[in-house]
Amino acid sequence: MDVASRNNVVVTGREDGPVIVLAHGFGCDQNMWRLVVPALAERFRVVLFDYVGSGSSDVSAWSEERYGSLDGYAQDVIDICEELDLRDVTFVGHSVSAMAGVLAAARAEERFARLVLLVPSPRYIDDGDYKGGFTAEDIDELLESLDSNYLGWSATMAPIIIGNPERPELGEELTNSFCRTDPDIARVFARTTFLTDSRAELASVRLPTLVLECAQDVIAPQGVGAYVHASIPGSRLVTLDATGHCPQLSAPEATAEAIVTFAAPPR
Repeated sequence: MDVASRNNVVVTGREDGPVIVLAHGFGCDQNMWRLVVPALAERFRVVLFDYVGSGSSDVSAWSEERYGSLDGYAQDVIDICEELDLRDVTFVGHSVSAMAGVLAAARAEERFARLVLLVPSPRYIDDGDYKGGFTAEDIDELLESLDSNYLGWSATMAPIIIGNPERPELGEELTNSFCRTDPDIARVFARTTFLTDSRAELASVRLPTLVLECAQDVIAPQGVGAYVHASIPGSRLVTLDATGHCPQLSAPEATAEAIVTFAAPPR
């Protein structure tokens, strides 16, 4: 199967526009970008996709060997860029995809022009002076709960991740997205997400980079955004007036505006 079919690649927006690739996070798929795509499509050629094992990708192409580390997800991104011969790409990575994008850009730097890291976290577990937001015990309990009852875990965690309790429909959407993912695949992706330490990769980033954090985010608190910003030379940090870990759903206008302001060429 070709890469476009394997990863359910969808291309929209201006055919002659600069390229922007949108990469979803754990338990999600490209549908999570639908509220920001219209604004981006006015200025960009927008490339959407599902990681293998997510959304409408070809699940038969998934293997634990490949997707047991961020390398497999970074390779998906590179494969798509090569398949479509994409150049000067602005890569937008949500959550764990931010670090997958850092890896992809390092390995295929000729394909990428800039990075947008949306609520990134290079390490979720606290480590000395570094505060990732969770203790090792927190993450162990989270993964044990996921292993024992994935559907129950999804229903409990999704509203916490999304925030915005006054908008329960957002939590329901994320719950449903989690529940569409095969539990065995989700268990592997969760470990890849929550146990990976990508801090050492940040200093090697040489592309113009925008770090987008939310004013309130229990998954990637503001100290993490500040750490990523300080670790990437010349990066820009913007704090969205938004709550939760999925601002492309909870604050799509502000998210799209920040991306356009950073990445779009002057009219």
